Amino acid sequence: MNNITILIAEDEKEIADLIAIHMEKEGYSIIKASDGQEAVQVVEAQHIDLIILDIMMPKMDGYEVTRHIREHHNMPIIFLSAKDSDFDKVQGLVIGADDYMTKPFTPIELVARVNAQLRRYKSLNQPTKTTKDNSIIEFGGLVISADYRKVTLFNESIELTPKEFDILYLLARHPNKVFSVENIFQQVWGEVYFDGANTVMVHIRTLRKKLADDKRKDKLIKTIWGVGYAFNG
Repeated sequence: MNNITILIAEDEKEIADLIAIHMEKEGYSIIKASDGQEAVQVVEAQHIDLIILDIMMPKMDGYEVTRHIREHHNMPIIFLSAKDSDFDKVQGLVIGADDYMTKPFTPIELVARVNAQLRRYKSLNQPTKTTKDNSIIEFGGLVISADYRKVTLFNESIELTPKEFDILYLLARHPNKVFSVENIFQQVWGEVYFDGANTVMVHIRTLRKKLADDKRKDKLIKTIWGVGYAFNG
């Protein structure tokens, strides 16, 4: 992968330098930011393909950085943090991160995760040959635009994280087809399934909340107990 620029937002210089060495070996260009505010400024000023982001940083923490970035950008974000509780991991994914690694970490695993996220991101952003009609899904007040990655419900814009959008679009493209948790994880995350059930369920839960699915008599996303999920089309 040539011409790929990775932002390393990490206030510990030794860790940032270590990550940079391994990413440069893969042929990636590196930009470093030592605090959250600087990370946001870099993203607004330059083209960034992927972000490796610490949570506990000066001026602005990683959660706040992610919220700002997700207002306008959808490049992959990998949290790399010493915060290792399940709550921290779930919170990071819900806010908009694509992956979460805990410190201490092995550089070879981080490189593998970066490569996987970039493959998936680049494949999803390739120009498609779908017609305009095929790129828009409409059902019961819900409109999903694949070209613009926008979702509206009864003409009101619904702000989804990249993963939430991918899950909804996957299900909506195949109404009434049941997808297992494993299948959703493999197709949306683009990785071999390994203990990803909780990750998928968290995203489904937040997706339903944003779609006000709990207030609908006929749910948009159905749970097929013991099997998986389906779009109620």
